[in-house]
Amino acid sequence: MEKSQWLAQVTEEILEPDRPICDPHHHLWDHPGSRYLLDELLADTGSGHNIVNTVFVECDSMYRQEGSPALSPVGETEFVQGIAAMSASGQYGKTRAAAGIVSFANLLLGLNVREVLAAHRSASINRFRGIRHAAGWHASDEIRNSHTNPPQGLMMDDTFREGFSVLDDMGLTFDAWFYHYQLAEFVDLAEAFPNVTIILDHFGGPLGVGPYDLEDTYIEWCDSIAALVDCRNVHFKLGGINMKINGFGWHKRELPPTSDELVERTSRYYEYCIDTFGADRCMFESNFPVDKESCSYAVLWNTFKKIAARYTEEEKSALFHDTATTVYNIGD
Repeated sequence: MEKSQWLAQVTEEILEPDRPICDPHHHLWDHPGSRYLLDELLADTGSGHNIVNTVFVECDSMYRQEGSPALSPVGETEFVQGIAAMSASGQYGKTRAAAGIVSFANLLLGLNVREVLAAHRSASINRFRGIRHAAGWHASDEIRNSHTNPPQGLMMDDTFREGFSVLDDMGLTFDAWFYHYQLAEFVDLAEAFPNVTIILDHFGGPLGVGPYDLEDTYIEWCDSIAALVDCRNVHFKLGGINMKINGFGWHKRELPPTSDELVERTSRYYEYCIDTFGADRCMFESNFPVDKESCSYAVLWNTFKKIAARYTEEEKSALFHDTATTVYNIGD
């Protein structure tokens, strides 16, 4: 059964359809057998929830094939800028796709990364907000390392931190993506650069495959992530927890999960972050199309709305829209 047919088996009434949402984390790509461009994105964002705008996050897509290897990721910014311009024309509906762009630049270039960051900024027509340099590494063959092919201990590397200092100097954001057992390294990085706005993706990657047990991971994750409570420069993307590596196994089922099932299994991660760090530091994210392996866009945002039901209206506005647009400096 095709993925779209599998997902279509579960449909739900859209909760709070008028609530404004900024989706601060999705990808765009055109791989053999896997296409997710503007049409596919808008089919998801147009499935019932009020998605006002979105933020694109790098995914090793459409790199330049000529010129300096260091500058090759600028091709991705050029590609997304074109899609963002199409969306901004108004011919494709109300959602402003890729209103913010988070690109890739190799921070192991050290101080020389400034040229790459400047090139991203020039290519984006005021949409470039910062970068992500994924650091997910594990010795187990059962856990795939990040697409950036990082070395072990990347966030502690002196040259990496030289590059990170350029983000500080240029006023750019940093999206962090790694696995939960690396949280201590991330805390050290965040404390070393208190003036850099840092966004922690996907709850800090709690693993539930390979050598990891879901329950043991949750306990370890709670203890480790709590160390960020005083790092006011760190914000949290709440989502991206339905990937295969998280261990829930949704993709193996005959039927995809309902929002009630997702709430039952995953709400404790969301509630822990919101209650520990505050809604003004947290934002719901789709992580599509990666999480589309497990659930539909409409069901996912219903899940978020059910989780958020116990919070105040001000907190809901932050979680669904205001934190993301503030952190990424996006106007409606």
